[in-house]
Amino acid sequence: MAQFGGMQPGIILLREGTDTSQGKAQLISNINACQAISDTIRTTLGPRGMDKMIVNQHGQTTISNDGATIMKLLDVVHPAARTLTDIAKSQDSEVGDGTTSVVMLACSFMKEAKPYIEEGVHPQIIIRAYRQAAAFALAQINELSVKIDKGDKAELRSLLERCAATTLSSKLVAAQKGYFSKLCVDAVLTLDELLPLNMIGMKKVQGGALEESELVEGVAFKKAFSYAGFEMQPKRYDEPLIAMLNIELELKKERDNAEVRVDNVEDYQAIVDAEWDILYEKLQNIVDSGAKVVLSKLPIGDVATQFFADRDIFCAGRVPDDDLRRTMAACGGAVQTSVAKLTLDGLGKCKLFEERQVGGERYNFFKGCPEAKTCTIILRGGAEQFIEETERSLHDAIMIVRRAIKNDAVVAGGGAIEMELSKRLREYAREIEGKQQLIISGFAKALECIPRQLCDNAGFDATNILNKLRQKHAAGEIWYGVDVFEEDIADNFVKTVWEPAVVKINAITAAAEACCIVLSVDETVTNPTSKIAGANAQNGGHPGLQMAPGGGPMGGGSMPQR
Repeated sequence: MAQFGGMQPGIILLREGTDTSQGKAQLISNINACQAISDTIRTTLGPRGMDKMIVNQHGQTTISNDGATIMKLLDVVHPAARTLTDIAKSQDSEVGDGTTSVVMLACSFMKEAKPYIEEGVHPQIIIRAYRQAAAFALAQINELSVKIDKGDKAELRSLLERCAATTLSSKLVAAQKGYFSKLCVDAVLTLDELLPLNMIGMKKVQGGALEESELVEGVAFKKAFSYAGFEMQPKRYDEPLIAMLNIELELKKERDNAEVRVDNVEDYQAIVDAEWDILYEKLQNIVDSGAKVVLSKLPIGDVATQFFADRDIFCAGRVPDDDLRRTMAACGGAVQTSVAKLTLDGLGKCKLFEERQVGGERYNFFKGCPEAKTCTIILRGGAEQFIEETERSLHDAIMIVRRAIKNDAVVAGGGAIEMELSKRLREYAREIEGKQQLIISGFAKALECIPRQLCDNAGFDATNILNKLRQKHAAGEIWYGVDVFEEDIADNFVKTVWEPAVVKINAITAAAEACCIVLSVDETVTNPTSKIAGANAQNGGHPGLQMAPGGGPMGGGSMPQR
């Protein structure tokens, strides 16, 4: 043992180059990384929030102030900061709105925990206190939220429009929120009880004003490619039968490497005639079925187009798969792979079919679909990025309307509910002894980041506005929040700045959980990437195959010579 000079030999467990970071410094580093993410997107919050322009590696530009979209496009590589991307995605898919708020709340919780970590408080004490505070906050939201009577249709519709308008007020289309909030509510109310999101189609047509966007109660899609003879087909039918096909209605091309040997002209003519007979038999079967509208995923050739035009039948080939499926779900019937025995059961129905011009495009409309309730929103606008952002904004509003129908409780927005929760949490903290009291007070302070940021983004004096709000909430005015239009505070429930309670419940739950996950990590182990493997992979070689100086693979002899 003397040969080691009284020291134990070091034991190497990890590969050389492995990065290990642990302890308090690692925890502070993770919190700082999350803070950097929050600083990026906090300016997008609220009606006066700014937009972000993000250019990806292919040069495609996205302009958005939607938290989930920005987080998705940021391509975050820091492992701890990725949890924020995950909670933004979960908030977007579960509720649709509040994606910026949830990231800001999580980072604010971490910011309040940071001084306690630096002073040596164990992370598990902070985690326990945060979970306790979050549970109390959720109970208070359920107690404070206002329930709406679903039996009164007019009141329910008014509630839904206000919730949609609140969501749209922070979007690019805020100036037209009155028009689009009604459109979103109409779209959701056309659906059945399950409110399936895939039954709302969105089509974008460049040109025109935003107000020219329209809601079609049924299915609408862009006219597919068509051959000569299409102009002769009727463009409107009342109560037509619809045949949906997955077959090609044109002459088959000879296969490559196929060989047919014939001895005389009559045999060759018989082959040609047989091809035409097969095509005409298919077309005649469709005509005999009584279908007046023929849609196919595969091409419908010029012969078939002219054949249908002569018999006053409308046809469209190369219809996108999702449009064909929505038409099938809405109009009934089934997508046929053969036309040998077309029956009425296999055909769809609708009250009205028409084709008309929308901007620079021609669109096919199916209205009065009996099977499933469906609708299509046709968006108009100038720049492509503007229409894309409008689509994302309407998606958020539609999700909020769906949630408001399923969960009929609402709270006031504009930072009102956060200020009330902050006040109640401070009172609750005074009843608790020990370190948790300070940590729960920090949680209460962190909730104020939402009204504070709303003031900052609008250019107000945040300290002055928050002091006024604290005074109002201390006096029992529970719905007072920031009024960004009057540069003051206001009763946001009276001002109809409403949000479904489930938005706040989800945001606080997800933010507290994300914060607890980051605080519970005390060591990060990063495995090194192999430089040789990466270089070989880029040059088209096998990532795990290292080349020897002579040009052959290392570690093995060359192939035996014969």
